[in-house]
Formats: sequence, structure tokens, C-alpha cells
Amino acid sequence: MRHLYQFFADAARVAVQSILSQKLRAFLTLLGIIFGVASVVVVGASISGFNSYVVTTVSSILGVNHFMMAQFAHQDEWSQEDWDRAVKRNKTLRLDDYEWLAANCTVCANVGAEAGNNTNLKYEDRELFGTSVTGVTANIGEIEDKTIEEGRFIAPYEVEHAAYVTVIGGDVKEHFFEGVDPIGKVLKVRDTPLTIIGVEKKRGPFFGQSVDNLLYIPISTFGKIYGKEQSIQLHGNAQNTQKLNLAIEQARTVMRNRHKLKGKEDDDFGIVNTAALSNQVNRFTDSIAQVVVPVTFLSLVVGGIVVMNIMLVSVTERTFEIGLRKAVGARKRQILLQFLIESSLLTAVGGLLGLLLAWAVAWIVRIETPIPMTITAGYIVLSLVVSGGIGMIAGIYPAIKASRLDPIVALTKT
Repeated sequence: MRHLYQFFADAARVAVQSILSQKLRAFLTLLGIIFGVASVVVVGASISGFNSYVVTTVSSILGVNHFMMAQFAHQDEWSQEDWDRAVKRNKTLRLDDYEWLAANCTVCANVGAEAGNNTNLKYEDRELFGTSVTGVTANIGEIEDKTIEEGRFIAPYEVEHAAYVTVIGGDVKEHFFEGVDPIGKVLKVRDTPLTIIGVEKKRGPFFGQSVDNLLYIPISTFGKIYGKEQSIQLHGNAQNTQKLNLAIEQARTVMRNRHKLKGKEDDDFGIVNTAALSNQVNRFTDSIAQVVVPVTFLSLVVGGIVVMNIMLVSVTERTFEIGLRKAVGARKRQILLQFLIESSLLTAVGGLLGLLLAWAVAWIVRIETPIPMTITAGYIVLSLVVSGGIGMIAGIYPAIKASRLDPIVALTKT
């Protein structure tokens, strides 16, 4: 066993010496492996980070254990015909639908409602365009797990009495009240004065679009400003993940009864399960991975071909050395292992450098974008194992060629 360890140690030492003797050639040989490993790791980390970013952002916007009911909920598998049929069939949801669902969905922890519109805000000499105005019930803050950074959220009595109050998003605060306490200040929506009672914590952009340019007002106040015939969305949540599907099914049954739907008649409303959105994101990113990752592996294959070519050159250059070793008793197996170790070590170094390059790219992406790219231990093992494996595969033919050299012929070549 000691002789075996000694052989591998000597083989590794000779391999290092051979690589260091031709530093520039070794580096140029490894460029394909370096960029191949870096591309595979960066793509994998990007897909994982994108998945995490979307799921985290959706959860911060919509909350957890949460479902929505609206006039439409477009499904990925819908055809244009399905969509046209839903447009003709589905009914606009009103406040009495909310009251019915709230009274009859016993499994739901909370049932709320919201309606939306847009406006351009003005305050003193500044203006903010495209602000989302959302009329809500008081429990929407709990259903969607909203974080209030200053002040408080809308209270039930303010919804009951259609109070002229508002909770603003982070963009509104930054645009109008930078460095100033906004609580108690007044903004106007369609000439209606609304007193600011709270500020929602900023959630950041989602796919480059701001989700913080908004106002929350009592849904009853929203009706006064925009009219009571506005379509609304119903929101509900469950106490835990295990009860979410049960709550959704009961809410569907309650609303079908409300709309007097029978038997196999299609729902005339749509339901969105926010947990299902995560599954859709996973399927989407998996589809991307199935296409992109194999393509990036092609660069590793090209790198392996380059390594094979260089190892063949190395065998030719070291013909005399190989003949001398065989003349003093080296076996074919030892010569074979010598060159396999050298090619594997060469590409493993390339894999390590590729990993460092991938880490630098991931660090830049984390700094410049909201996507949380993380290179896990799995990526580290992948980079070293795959690159070393490619080196071994690429070195098989040159190693076999070296092991089969006739020592007498090899010694005659200088």
C-alpha cells in the first residue's frame, strides 16, 4: 500500500513539474475548461437565484397560505377559445360577494377584498405618475403579511366609516417626503384629501418594475372616489399550509352556491393559489435549465478536446523520457496512470479557476441586481469532479499511446 501511495505522490509531483514547465501553454489549454466550468456554475446559480428571487418577491407581495378569487384567473394551459369562453361566462365580483364569502368560508382564517385603480399624485410642486390606488379591507394587511415601517395599517372602523386615510408605499414616501415624517400629511386623489397614517416597508423592484408606488385606502373610501360598481378581488388565507387547499375548495363551493352553479358547470370566477405560483416558477426554471445547462456543457467538451490535443503533444515531446522509464522497469499501467493523473490534475486546476471566476461573476450580479446568486457546496463539487473527469476522459487516448511506446524506438528519438 505504501508503494502505491508513493507512486501517486511521485506521479502528482511529476505532473505539477510538467505543468509548471509550460505555464503559458497550460493556461491557454485551460481557458476552455475555465470558461466552461464558470458558465455551468453561473448558469446553475442564476437559475436557482432567479427561482428564489421570484418566490421570495411573490411571497413578500402576496403573503403565504394565501389565495385570490377574481373575475379571471388565466391558466397556462388555457387556449384562446378557453379565454374567450371565460370572458363571456365569468361575472364581476362585488362587495356582496365578499360579504357572502366572509360569512360562509369557515375554514378560511381571514377573508378580505380589494379594488384597484391608478392616479397621478401631486404634492406641493412635485408629481408622481402611475401610482396604484388600492382600496382594501382592514385585514388585507394580515392576509398579505404587509410590513408597516411607520405608523399603522388601516383599521376596521376606518373601513366601516369610509375614513379619508391612506397608507403609502416606499416610492411615494421617497418622492414626496424624503427626510420628512409623512404621518399626518395630506395627499389628494381626485381632489379627495387623504391623511397619511402609515408607510409600508419598501419591497424593491420586481422584474424591473416598482411595486412600491402605491396607496392603500379603505375599500369603502375607494367606492366613494371611484364608484361602487368597481370590480373587486377577494382574498383569503388559511391558518397553515396544510389547510390552504381545504380553504380554497370551501371558498370555491361557497362562491358556486352564491352564483347558483350546478353539477359540472364551469366556475364563473377564477381562483389563484399563491403556493401554486411557486410550482409554476419551479417548472419554468426547470425548463430553462433543461435547455441551457446542456448547451453550457458543450464548452466543457470543447475544452476536453483541447486538453486531449495538448496531451498528445506532451506525449510526443516526452517520448525519450517515456522510453527511459520503461527501460528501467516502468510498466504500461504506471505510464498510463502517469498521464491520466497529469491530464486530470490539469483540468482540476482549470475547474478551480473556473469556480473562482464564477464566484466573481456571482458577486457582481448580487451587488448590481436583486437576484441572490449563491454558489453552494454542490457547485464546488460539480466543478472539481466534472473538470477532473473530463481531464481523465480526454487523457485516456494520449495515455494509452504513451503506454504502448516501444522503449527501444523511444530511446532512439531525441
